[in-house]
Amino acid sequence: MDRSLNKVELRGRVGQDARIIRTENGSMAARFTLATNEIIKGRDENLREEVTWHNIVAWSRKGMPDFEKIRKGAFLALEGKIRYVKYTSTGGEEKQVTEIVAQKIVIPLVE
Repeated sequence: MDRSLNKVELRGRVGQDARIIRTENGSMAARFTLATNEIIKGRDENLREEVTWHNIVAWSRKGMPDFEKIRKGAFLALEGKIRYVKYTSTGGEEKQVTEIVAQKIVIPLVE
């Protein structure tokens, strides 16, 4: 039987301080953005930097740092999986968001 795999590894800079959320049952989560970049050659043969922003969500568990340390500009590495979330906006419009659910975060990472 074939086994499927949903795994993401990212290294980049945090876009804003983590927004920490505490649930009614005592669980804690953090939401933040992470920028990754790569150098690509354009059609004109010139090199340019392309930045991709990722929406990250992490739940407090083993292997997670203190979420207070996830600060704007920090360089970190994470492992996780891709999740697609569908929801209806307050205006009644159907929307979909792509996010990375972090399962392990390493911070600070030596550059």
